[in-house]
Amino acid sequence: MTGLTDDKAATMRVADGDRDLFSKFDALIAEREALLATGVRDPFAIVMDQVLSPTRAIIKGKETILLGTYNYMGMTFDPDVVAAGKQALDEYGAGTTGSRVLNGTYQGHKACEDALKDFYGTKHAMVFSTGYQANLGMISTIAGKGDYVILDADSHASIYDGCYLGNAEIVRFRHNSVEDLDKRLGRLPAEAQKLVVLEGVYSMLGDVAPLPEMVAAVRKHPNCMILVDEAHGMGFFGPNGRGVYEEQGVEKEIDFVVGTFSKSVGTVGGFCVSDHPKFEVMRLVCRPYVFTASLPPSVVATAATSIRKLMHASEKRAHLWENSRRLHQGLRDMGFRLGTETPQSAIIAVILTDQTQAVAMWQALLELGLYVNMARPPATPAGTFLLRCSLCAEHSSEQVGEILEMFRQAGRQTGAIAA
Repeated sequence: MTGLTDDKAATMRVADGDRDLFSKFDALIAEREALLATGVRDPFAIVMDQVLSPTRAIIKGKETILLGTYNYMGMTFDPDVVAAGKQALDEYGAGTTGSRVLNGTYQGHKACEDALKDFYGTKHAMVFSTGYQANLGMISTIAGKGDYVILDADSHASIYDGCYLGNAEIVRFRHNSVEDLDKRLGRLPAEAQKLVVLEGVYSMLGDVAPLPEMVAAVRKHPNCMILVDEAHGMGFFGPNGRGVYEEQGVEKEIDFVVGTFSKSVGTVGGFCVSDHPKFEVMRLVCRPYVFTASLPPSVVATAATSIRKLMHASEKRAHLWENSRRLHQGLRDMGFRLGTETPQSAIIAVILTDQTQAVAMWQALLELGLYVNMARPPATPAGTFLLRCSLCAEHSSEQVGEILEMFRQAGRQTGAIAA
């Protein structure tokens, strides 16, 4: 044997019939191998050979319309955003090689936090290295052992993981059910500290939370704080693009807003904004913030520039909503089953009967020149198989027409809609 990198040695250690720590994944491995044996492409291993714009890429040598990128406001190729990143790369180098509390806070990180404070109109802003870490850090730090986190059953994985890291008691309520939220809060000890975590837009079906009713239910109970994740709402909901909580008029009732740079902002990173007077202590006690290398200067420069441009993006927001309404109506008219009765966000979920049909539709669309996301359990609610479409403000009216025609052809080809 030549060591741990020797494939033969590894095979000898895991003989047929033996079990090891990877055995728990055997069923999933077998399912994936059976799927690929049918000749379909791997839906979770697509490589974009070249990205031409926020809405176009080359995949396997074919120009393809992108409808599964979360690039809602199309900021990835904005000339000012790209220029800011290039300048920061030249002036500050490739990376920080340190955490925010040691040597990893540069002028650009502060500039990015200033942009967030201006965008949200808050006193405090804190930038994390990813949106996942923002939820992980905030929730695990605020709610610890003996506290309660009350969350929607369909909450994002980062929200659940924040609960686990903080060791708080988890209380789930039925998806978007105000009545169930109220009931479960009423069962908790009045003296206990509670964090209620909501999402503006839920990423699988694209549905929106009824925040005013939920906030009213929460405020009936003592010792409750509210955190809203606006990852999929930032940029195009509300007069200033702050998110669903702004659109629905509950800004003054929300204690913490968490978001990400990897959707509407067009780069990578996460953040939390708040007016809480003690918020700055989070920089000393939040482990995912303290023990993670900070974002490269070029990334925070692109983020700050993008955020400030999003403050004046009303026309792009209007066009995005136009695209969403048109695509939703067109797909409904064809006979597709969608995740929401009306267009509620830039996410439109096409519900399929099973994995076989979902994969067939996904591949048919890709071959026609359209990339969408295929989602399956456990990421999807209630064992649902779906194709998730995320529109962009840079999709032209002509492209939306092309997208609808591709869905028509793929749907008839796979039997998802009537011929």
